[in-house]
Amino acid sequence: MQPYPTGTQMPEVQRPPVPAQVANAVKAMYAGAVASIVGVVIEVLTVNATKTAIEKHSPNLSASQVASTQHALVIGAIAGGLIAIAAWIVIARACQNGHAWARITGTVFFALATVDTIVSAVSPVAAPVKFWWPVIWLAGLTAVIFLWRPQSTAFFKGTSDQ
Repeated sequence: MQPYPTGTQMPEVQRPPVPAQVANAVKAMYAGAVASIVGVVIEVLTVNATKTAIEKHSPNLSASQVASTQHALVIGAIAGGLIAIAAWIVIARACQNGHAWARITGTVFFALATVDTIVSAVSPVAAPVKFWWPVIWLAGLTAVIFLWRPQSTAFFKGTSDQ
């Protein structure tokens, strides 16, 4: 007697179809990635306005200090924007594939983005930058709402993360 029958394969595990709620969350995440790209472009295009905002916010800074602050803010925003774009895409793809960790990670990122958006509201940056941050935040809010709907929860519970 053979321990395992020959000629048979393990049956493939069928992944349930992606529900509309998860598909909408993924679309919101891709919109967030696009909004983040636009945000990086706005940061670059408004460098001089950011310098002016720094000078108004901290009139006692020397020209060198203003330039250093401007460079730090702009470089930080660009680096953060690029990281955010990558995170949006990775989390969107993982959610579409039913990985529950991605739903949780995306929600944690949204909580961090909420704190960052509030803190950044008082940062000395160009007005267009300040107006664009809530657009990105709204994409995250939309995604999180869709990710935690009952249909989404059933989908994430019904797929294996291993």
